[in-house]
Amino acid sequence: MTTHYSTPLHQLPEWLAYTDAIHTSCINTNHLRLLKVAGLTLDLSAQRYSPEIEKAIEQLLTARQLTTHRELLLNGGIANPIENRPAWHTMLRQPRPLPEVAEERNRVLEFVRRTDSNRRWRNIVHIGIGGSDWGVRLATAAFGYAGTWRNIRYVANIDGHAIEAGLAGLDPHDTLIVVATKSFTTAETLANAERALEWLKAAKVPNPYNNIIAITAKPDVALAWGVPKHNIFKFWSWVGGRFSLWSAVGVAAGLTVGSNVLAGLQSGAHAMDQHFLNAPIAENAPIQLAMADIANRSILGYGSRNLAVYDSRLANLIPYLQQLEMESLGKSVDLDGNPIEVPTGSVVWGMPGTDAQHTFFQWLHQGTDGAPVDFIVCQKADHRYTDHHRQLLAHCLAQREALLNGKTEEEAYQENLNAGMEEERARLIAKHRKLAGGKPSNLIVLPQLTPFALGALLALYEHKVFVEGLVWGLNPFDQWGVELGKVLAKDIEKALASGQTDLQTHNSSTSYWIEQFREE
Repeated sequence: MTTHYSTPLHQLPEWLAYTDAIHTSCINTNHLRLLKVAGLTLDLSAQRYSPEIEKAIEQLLTARQLTTHRELLLNGGIANPIENRPAWHTMLRQPRPLPEVAEERNRVLEFVRRTDSNRRWRNIVHIGIGGSDWGVRLATAAFGYAGTWRNIRYVANIDGHAIEAGLAGLDPHDTLIVVATKSFTTAETLANAERALEWLKAAKVPNPYNNIIAITAKPDVALAWGVPKHNIFKFWSWVGGRFSLWSAVGVAAGLTVGSNVLAGLQSGAHAMDQHFLNAPIAENAPIQLAMADIANRSILGYGSRNLAVYDSRLANLIPYLQQLEMESLGKSVDLDGNPIEVPTGSVVWGMPGTDAQHTFFQWLHQGTDGAPVDFIVCQKADHRYTDHHRQLLAHCLAQREALLNGKTEEEAYQENLNAGMEEERARLIAKHRKLAGGKPSNLIVLPQLTPFALGALLALYEHKVFVEGLVWGLNPFDQWGVELGKVLAKDIEKALASGQTDLQTHNSSTSYWIEQFREE
């Protein structure tokens, strides 16, 4: 077996040098550090920076063979060595992709054009989960918030209430069911697709399979399930589910908010791909974002990172990035199967601003742990309420400044005195009003929420995750951790149906609840 890392990360001289550089530096509040790429502006001014850090980053990425691994990723090499296959999602947004990719892209665009011309399918029910769901939700919420002539609903969860709500009140004769599943074996998706098929049949829809399209890497399985060949759209085994928005999985978004949105997303992502490939390390936005995150997680000990999205249309960006980052980086062994002796993969969480300010920002400012924050905002709004947007921008900048600068006890004390408080009370209240400051953050500014800008933003985070996986020495393209639960669920489902409980197979608590929940 090939040895990928002869020296563990925590013993690597270049890693130790990076660690020392981070520990001996601080956030310089008077140093403006901006990176501009693909229309986005990334402000890293609230992260630790020094010439020593920049030198250490260069040496560490050289030791980790960034150039070699980046070329494998972008050129279809074996970027996923554990499963021995490429992770070539960047091919899906190439202006001139592989012939098979171009053919499938054209099939999607033609399907959208034809159905639009015929004013077919007033309703769309998109059935998928994880990567087959979040990207489409994100795109349609971002660009269809003002409404479209088609009504789209999403069904992901196996909870029967999800499919019930997804179908309720719709006309089955004018509803298209989109089944998106890479393997066409995903339990939740297939169970919901079966219910949707039953719904179509119960309504006496002529040839109900004509109301269903499938997007999958297993077209033969979809065909055997009953979907007509002309209604099956393909993507490939080298496209991970959490990277599948760029594939035919986006067809429901094309039907809802337009094929121009799909093209814009792909174009923006491709622009970021080119930047990631060609920009020097010191000016490379995904690399610098990744290294700041690594420093905060592995060296400074922050266990999570908050996403503060100051645009309500981007609420679905939070779960989208949760899956991208936590499924990719939730690993604790390197490519050789050896334990990684530094913390990896932050918890990613958040809420749109300004709602977040009234929910958990108190914890960010004065909690005992705290977390770095990614502030994401659009410089220009698409509505006419200029005072609203001015307030939104002000809140975003103010919260970031408060996290960075904080407030000393003496400053609070003087403010209390100036407000007329008695000296003793002013001193007491000052202790409660003190904010430590020094909290790291990033500010990512989109000029306006366009498909191009959103595509570039998503690719920025994709490549950030790749760099983090490279430095930590893990494989960001597999997800073995979720497999055990899937296997156990099948066995438990059988036990719930039959009432047979094997105490040697399950622990006592699970066995007890199987007995309580089993079908009579």
